[in-house]
Amino acid sequence: MILLPTAKFRRRDVILNALGTAALFAAPAPVLAQATGGQGGGGSAVIDVTNARNAPIPIAVTDLGGGPLGANITAIVTNDLARSGLFRPIDRAAFIQSGPSDAGMPNFQNWKPTGAQALVTGQAFDDGSQVRVEFRLWDVLPGNQIQGTAFTAPKANWRRVAHIMADAIYFRLLGEKGYFDTRIVYVSGQGPKERRIRRLAIMDQDSANQRFLTDGAWLSLTPRFNPKRDEIVYMSYANNQPRVYALNLASGAQSSLGHFDSMTFSPRYSPDGGTVVMATSDGGGSDIIAVSGGSVRRLTNSGAIDVSPCYSPDSSRIVFASDRGGDQQIYIMGAGGGSAQRISYGSGRYGTPVWSPRGDLIAFTHYAGDTSNFSIGVMRPDGSGERILADGWLVEGPTFAPNGRVIMFWRETPGDSRGSGFSARLYSIDVTGFNEQPEPTPTDATDPAWSPLGT
Repeated sequence: MILLPTAKFRRRDVILNALGTAALFAAPAPVLAQATGGQGGGGSAVIDVTNARNAPIPIAVTDLGGGPLGANITAIVTNDLARSGLFRPIDRAAFIQSGPSDAGMPNFQNWKPTGAQALVTGQAFDDGSQVRVEFRLWDVLPGNQIQGTAFTAPKANWRRVAHIMADAIYFRLLGEKGYFDTRIVYVSGQGPKERRIRRLAIMDQDSANQRFLTDGAWLSLTPRFNPKRDEIVYMSYANNQPRVYALNLASGAQSSLGHFDSMTFSPRYSPDGGTVVMATSDGGGSDIIAVSGGSVRRLTNSGAIDVSPCYSPDSSRIVFASDRGGDQQIYIMGAGGGSAQRISYGSGRYGTPVWSPRGDLIAFTHYAGDTSNFSIGVMRPDGSGERILADGWLVEGPTFAPNGRVIMFWRETPGDSRGSGFSARLYSIDVTGFNEQPEPTPTDATDPAWSPLGT
């Protein structure tokens, strides 16, 4: 059974105004400056991600005022930046000046002793029905304003205003889009290990606003977001007929993606949201098919087990897993099917490939074969540059943040022979392998999928 949705809004529902500089996302990308002497000596807070990884940007986020609402927005912005691993928020106990002077310009001499290179000031206003947040981003060392923006939105959406504000700071200081105004859909697990109730659930990327999408009456698996619409696609065992469904997150409407004689599974949308590519069982194997409207195209017919297809960002190619060469490996073919090229050649088996939104990497799950350890890794689309990011007794199911900077996955602990101590939890990690972070959920969680930015 599908549960009724709750109200939400998209990024377009936030009104943006400029405060002294170009408005958010209308502004050109910042010119990246190399900090001299590491993150200290007289340079700029505007650097690249590599430098920020080595020495996170010290940033002071002042209280926006406006009562509890302003304090809560300040806390969310600070938490978003800190969890990225690329910023080091300054302890508020070190602040000499809490915000801008009456003239609107901070006294930068009061901020330099704190070690802050970037400074956020502003105000929050609450008229009971709407929230307005005005903020300015300052480069402390040269004493320049980098960004000045105001957001107006229905009061109920104040959390997303905070995430959009954090995205703006991330973009202006690092030159890359952020990923804070996003959601995660995943499979929630409850109950004994051998009799789990599995429901689809959704949350904000910071684990807030948790809610269930299905009631657990039927097993639901592999949810994936539509890149263009407020919709997911997933596999359900509803009525004991395992097949792929689409679910509109705004209305709760559900529809089957075709009626097939065999099981359909491991679905994923094309970048334009108009096609779903998935696997369908075929005798002892499975093939990849593409479904668009009422049209079905068979893309593989290898006689093997072809699963887990994923489009490249430009829709020209599809990566998938197959055992056509013996052990399960990763292959790439054209979006129309045809011949496929194997790209994984390490020992063991490879699965669950997913293309980065940037197009530069493919993430995967790897099983060495001679141990009980699994790992999450990345490689280039030609198979070169393979790197392992995380490993464990069972880690699986990578999904990219929309900026391609962070990967989320799930890690399972086995427990004892009676299932005691068993758990399955979500984690995130930078694509370079640093800053692994747990992603809290109220239940066990597996199979995450990251939404596009602002949906």
